[in-house]
Amino acid sequence: MASLVAYEDSDSEAETELAGGFHPAGQMEDTSATVRPPGQDFGSRILDATGGRVPSAECGSRDDPARCRLPLARLWSQDPGSCPSQRLRWPRPEPEAAFPASPPARPSLWTSQAPAGHVPLAGACLKQVRGCWEPSGSPELSVGARAGSEGPGKSGSSLQRKRREDCVVPYTPKRLRPLPVPHTGADGGKDAEARGPRAGRAPAPLCVAPEASEFIQPYLDSQYKETKIPKKVLFHLRGHQGPVNSVQWCPVSARSHLLLSTSMDKTFKVWNAVDSGSCLQTYSLHSEAVRAARWSPCGRRILSGGFDFALHLTDLETGTQLFSGQSDFRITTLKFHPRDPSVFVCGGFSSEMKAWDIRTSKVVRSYKATIQQTLDILFLREGSEFLSSTDASSRDSADRTIIAWDFQSSAKISNQIFHERYTCPSLTLHPREPVFLAQTNGNYLALFSAVWPYRMSRRRRYEGHKVEGYSVGCECSPDGDLLLTGSADGRILVYSFRTASRARTLHGHTQACVGATFHPVLPSVLATCSWEGDVKIWH
Repeated sequence: MASLVAYEDSDSEAETELAGGFHPAGQMEDTSATVRPPGQDFGSRILDATGGRVPSAECGSRDDPARCRLPLARLWSQDPGSCPSQRLRWPRPEPEAAFPASPPARPSLWTSQAPAGHVPLAGACLKQVRGCWEPSGSPELSVGARAGSEGPGKSGSSLQRKRREDCVVPYTPKRLRPLPVPHTGADGGKDAEARGPRAGRAPAPLCVAPEASEFIQPYLDSQYKETKIPKKVLFHLRGHQGPVNSVQWCPVSARSHLLLSTSMDKTFKVWNAVDSGSCLQTYSLHSEAVRAARWSPCGRRILSGGFDFALHLTDLETGTQLFSGQSDFRITTLKFHPRDPSVFVCGGFSSEMKAWDIRTSKVVRSYKATIQQTLDILFLREGSEFLSSTDASSRDSADRTIIAWDFQSSAKISNQIFHERYTCPSLTLHPREPVFLAQTNGNYLALFSAVWPYRMSRRRRYEGHKVEGYSVGCECSPDGDLLLTGSADGRILVYSFRTASRARTLHGHTQACVGATFHPVLPSVLATCSWEGDVKIWH
C-alpha cells in the first residue's frame, strides 16, 4: 500500500517540477536559460521511495555520498535509444536538428545507477503522441527541452497544455477519412474477388461459353409450357455486402443462365445462376449505391444507375464502358425503350424524368410533373406510352400517384388512374393480356387496364403480403397464370392470376424480400433477393 502512495506522489511531483530543481536549502533553481540535450531530459532529478526529493550527485559531494546514493545499476549506457527523451519522440527518417550548445549536465543517479530496462514513472506517463497537424519536416524538441525554454512560473501550466495538444488527436469527418486499402494477399483473394475492382476502373471481360447451358438447351426449341411452382432452394448466392435491390435474368434465351443483381454496396454482379451458382464478374463502377441496372435487349450490355448521379453502359465481352452520363439527380429506376434499344428513360429523386440517347450521350426528352421522386417506370405496348409511379400520397395526390405519358410529345395522357392514398413502389405488365399490376403500400396488388382510360379493377385484388415502405417488386410468370411478389417479412407469395387466391407461400429470407422474378425459359425456376444481401435460386 505504501508503494502505491509513493508512485502517486511521484507522478504528481514529476509533472510540476520538470523545469526546475531544489537546492539543499529548499530554494527553486531556474533552468529556463538552458536547453538540455536529448539524453539528459529526465536525467537530473529522481524521487526516493517515500515520495520525497533526493539530492543530486552534487549534493552528495557536499555532505555524505552514501546517503544520497541508491543501490541502482547503470541505465542507458549501452542502449542510448532507450533514453526517455528519445522514447518520447516520434521516429522519423530525417536527421534530428542540432541543439544549441549548453554546459554539461551534472551527473545524476538516473543515468548512472538505475537498473537496466527500467522506465521512470514520469517518462511512462508523458509518452508523446505526434499530432497529424504537425509538419513532417519541422524538428521537434523533447518535453524537457520545451519545458525548460519557458519561465519557472509557467512550467506547470505549459507542460499541461503541451500534454493536451500532443495527446488529443483532432476528429476527422468520415467523408474526409482515407478509404482502407483492400488486402490483396493470398488470404484475401476470395474477398477481393467478391468486392471486385474499385470504382472508376474498367472491369475484366466476362468469360461466358458461346453455347447455351445444358439445362436450358432442351427448352430453346420448344414452346414454353405451364409454370410450375418451385419447392426448394437450388443455390444460395452470397457475395454482396449490402442489401440487394433487384435481380433480373438475361432476356436472351441462349444466355438466360446469367442473372444480374444490384446492391446498395455500390456494385452489381453477374452470376451463373443455373449451372454452378458462381459469381462471374463484379462491377464497381459507381461510388454510391447502385439502385437500378438493366440488361440491354441484346443481352451483351448492362445499363446501371446509382445514387452517385452516374449512368454507365458496360459491354460484358470487352469490359469497356460504351456510354457514361451524369444526371442531375440520384437514379432509382431506368428502362430501355422496347422498340429502340439505344434510348432509355431514367427517374429518381427529382420532379422530372429524362430520356437519353446512347449514340449521342445527350438528353433527348424531359418529362416533368409536380412530384418529388419517381419510384418506377413501365413501358406499355409498342413503347409509344409509358407509366410512372411517384411518391405523392397527400390528400390531393389522385393526379400524381400513377401518370401515363406520351413518349414522343412528353405530354400527360392521364393522371386519374389510382385514386387511393397509397404509393406504388413497382409496376409490372402482364405478358398476354392488356393489363398491368401495381404494388401498393396498402399491402395489396392492384390490377389496371393497360388501355386508356387505365381503369382499376374493383373486383380483383391480390393481398396477404406486406410492403411496409420497402420497394417490393412483383412479376407475372411467362405464361401469365401466376403472379409473384415478395414481402417485407421475408416471404415469397405466389398468387393465381385468374382467381386472386394464394397458390403457395415460400419462406426463404429473414429480412424483407424486395425482388422476385421467374426464369424466362425454365418453367420451374425463379430468383429472389432480400434486404439482408443474399440471392436465392428456387427450383
